[in-house]
Amino acid sequence: MATALYRRYRPETFAELIGQSQVTDPLRTALRTDRVNHAYLFSGPRGCGKTTSARILARCLNCAEGPTDTPCGKCPSCIELSRDGGGSLDVVEIDAASHNGVDDARDLRERAVFAPARDRYKIFILDEAHMVTPQGFNALLKIVEEPPEHVKFIFATTEPEKVIGTIRSRTHHYPFRLVPPAQMLEYTQTLCDAEGITVAPGVLSLVVRAGGGSVRDTLSLLDQLMAGSEGTTIEYERAVALLGYTNSALLDEVIDSIGARDSAAAFTAVDRVIQTGQDPRRFVEDLLERFRDLIVVAATTAEGAAAVLRGIPQDELDRMAVQAKKFGDAELSRAADVANAALTEMTGATSPRLHLELMVARILVPESDESERGALARVERLERRIGLDGATPNETSPPAKAAPKAATPAKPAPQAAESPVVATTPVAPPTTDGPQSPAVAEAKAVTLQQVKDAWPEVLESVQKANRAAWMVVYTATPLELRDSNVLVISFPSQKDVEALKQPSSPGEGVGDQLKQAIFAVLGIRPALLARAEVAPTGAPSPVVAPVDSEPEPTEPEPTEPEPTEPDVEPAVDSAGWAVAEIPRSVEPEVAAKPNRAAAAKTATAPPASDPPRYGESVVREILGASFIEEQAVAPRVTPREN
Repeated sequence: MATALYRRYRPETFAELIGQSQVTDPLRTALRTDRVNHAYLFSGPRGCGKTTSARILARCLNCAEGPTDTPCGKCPSCIELSRDGGGSLDVVEIDAASHNGVDDARDLRERAVFAPARDRYKIFILDEAHMVTPQGFNALLKIVEEPPEHVKFIFATTEPEKVIGTIRSRTHHYPFRLVPPAQMLEYTQTLCDAEGITVAPGVLSLVVRAGGGSVRDTLSLLDQLMAGSEGTTIEYERAVALLGYTNSALLDEVIDSIGARDSAAAFTAVDRVIQTGQDPRRFVEDLLERFRDLIVVAATTAEGAAAVLRGIPQDELDRMAVQAKKFGDAELSRAADVANAALTEMTGATSPRLHLELMVARILVPESDESERGALARVERLERRIGLDGATPNETSPPAKAAPKAATPAKPAPQAAESPVVATTPVAPPTTDGPQSPAVAEAKAVTLQQVKDAWPEVLESVQKANRAAWMVVYTATPLELRDSNVLVISFPSQKDVEALKQPSSPGEGVGDQLKQAIFAVLGIRPALLARAEVAPTGAPSPVVAPVDSEPEPTEPEPTEPEPTEPDVEPAVDSAGWAVAEIPRSVEPEVAAKPNRAAAAKTATAPPASDPPRYGESVVREILGASFIEEQAVAPRVTPREN
């Protein structure tokens, strides 16, 4: 009958112990410098080397060449305490789970008084020390506190908090840890090579994952696979079936169907999980780990993913890289959160299949998630549809169509007048040494709806770059995008339009700041065409001209419309009355029944030396009224004479 794998390869020196350097290094130093304590407490998870380390420490203390940090392996003590030895009379191992009372503690005290039979020390190893009762610990307290010179105590436990404080305070406490997966993979591969076993790709990573960092559990599972495999090869399918994990092909099918938004294929794969008798909770665990792997692959390079996801074959890493491109970062994170929440809900659930199917439905429909996470997932899905997420600086795409030197806009709408602000050609992005964003890397075909959706971000970019420019454009609204190179925007007043087209240094104008913000957010640099929402009465339609060059001033032909109201803007005197100035040359007597349009035209500011005129005569002249007569009106009440 073959010996168990974990017994055949039990370490015999501290150098052979893996993953516990935080314990072995201080112990070896204490042995070399002859500073060994009388009592030790080894704590940590099961199967991580506590009892093995206690036996190695006993070999080091009782070695004929010791105390030493490396036992010779040749003296009687080393041979008796080796993995094939029968044990030593001077090293006593006690199972504290069955010897935990006061009587057992009293018996140990009586045995400790006697000197060792042959070796240097009499060593007591108490395994599962947390099982000793408080009364038993109290009975041991005196001898642990002041033992004879030839006595050493080593307590091993998985629950150090259950060891009473008076015992812990008299020991040197060394905490053991679970072995990291990387070291465990190397160790198991070494054992397979020593046993002459060929392992299929991906099997050892499953074994290490099932072992959970415990060396003994991992070696027990590997021993089970070796015993149940035909010949000297451990096949992947046999390992998956024996360990209870989901086959990678089924996981790939589920991930591909979710990435392609194929609901029918996704639920078919879920049904296959149930029909093959797999545990739904274990399937969700495997799916959650696959989402984690995809997040790592999407966030790192190929070399970085291989360094993090050790033990996974390269072809599977390449397949996961293709799968990760079907998702966005936010969508992958959301899917992992949904799977994690479903895993929690399935604990103790009476219908795990129902929770599994609901989980797949939530992942497939991000519209059902009203949180910010769901909104980000929907935005990423839209970006992938229009091709805004897959561009990198190395990818090539047809360049955007350049705008002409001077863009001629279409006929303006009758309710708004267009103002000549921008008509320029798209400018190539500045070259930098660092990576560029997808929007900067290449020109995109952008729609008006995308401009409207991204407009708040554009305004925020302008605000960060130039707050004075933001004060001008924050009231602007995109109206029309013509051929992806002319953007029509509207302002509530003509003053904002004039402020937008006000000349300044090249690249520092308000229009330049707005174009740069649009380019940073959307990846396009369109010409800008501004219009006021309410045009002034009688204002001519302006001619569109580039903002980069000064337009030739053209005076519109004078047209004198018949105003319905006076066009003279009245001034306000100190008393709050509205007044209007009349030219000195026009007298009320001569201006009897003047033409109303002529009166409005001639009502200009008088010379600075003439005083302003106002009053009843001004009103008559503007309205074209003439004086008829003046009548005296008697008061209704006669004042009383005193």
